[in-house]
Amino acid sequence: MTMTVQVVSPERILWSGEAEMVTARTIEGGDISFQTGHAPFVGALQTGKVTIRPGDADPIVFAVHGGFVEVSNDEVSLLSDVSEAADQIDVERAQAALANARSALATDPLDAAAVDAVRRAEIRLDVAGAVAA
Repeated sequence: MTMTVQVVSPERILWSGEAEMVTARTIEGGDISFQTGHAPFVGALQTGKVTIRPGDADPIVFAVHGGFVEVSNDEVSLLSDVSEAADQIDVERAQAALANARSALATDPLDAAAVDAVRRAEIRLDVAGAVAA
C-alpha cells in the first residue's frame, strides 16, 4: 500500500509520486516516519534529511532546510523554502560553506548563524554522499 507524496518549494514541485514510507526530522519530535494509514499530522521541519521510499525503487533523499510536513488521508506534503535532491547539490560549494562556517565558529563558538551554516552544509554533504572535510 502506498501514499501520495509531494516535496514542494516556493518555485515548483520538486518530487511527486507514490511511496510506502517517508521519514523526516521535525523540530518538536525528532525523526518521524509516515506510512499508509498514519494519523493526521502537521509539524515544523528541522534542517535534515527527508527520505522517501517508493516501493521497490531506491530511496529518494532530499536535504531540507526548514518548512512544514502535513499528513492527511494517505497524502504527505513537505513544504520547504529550500529543498535539494542529492543530484542537485554542489559538493564543492557545500564543502566551502562548511569550511567557512567552521572558521566562523573557531572565532566565535556562540555564533548561531555559523552553527546553522555548519548543520546545513553537513546535511547537504550527507545527502550528496560526500564526506565532510
